[in-house]
Amino acid sequence: MTPEAPRARVRVTSPRTSAARTRNVSIASEIDEQTRLGEVYITSLMRSQLRLALGVLLVLASTLGLLPLLFTAVPGLAGIDLLGVPLPWILLTVVAFAEIIGLGAFYVRRSERNEATFSDLLDGR
Repeated sequence: MTPEAPRARVRVTSPRTSAARTRNVSIASEIDEQTRLGEVYITSLMRSQLRLALGVLLVLASTLGLLPLLFTAVPGLAGIDLLGVPLPWILLTVVAFAEIIGLGAFYVRRSERNEATFSDLLDGR
């Protein structure tokens, strides 16, 4: 057996070597340059924040806004006292403030989550 001579190397190239290279553009630079794509990303964030705000407002309005209808529909509620305080006063103060604080905390958490997701998108994660 005779040892074979090493083969010559073959270089394989793309036929499109002269084609323009794609440039890597970050989403943050798209937003900074105020391009159409950057506008789409910002609009998306604004819509998600608006949807969250309207959802929280809808919950608040449907619960607190229906209390006067409840008092009108069931007039006997005005006569109920808890610890010497009329039930409507308790519902309109303690329960309403607890709901407002709870919805506020929920809104802040979800809003920060939306912004964190958007920030992760900008960082390319």
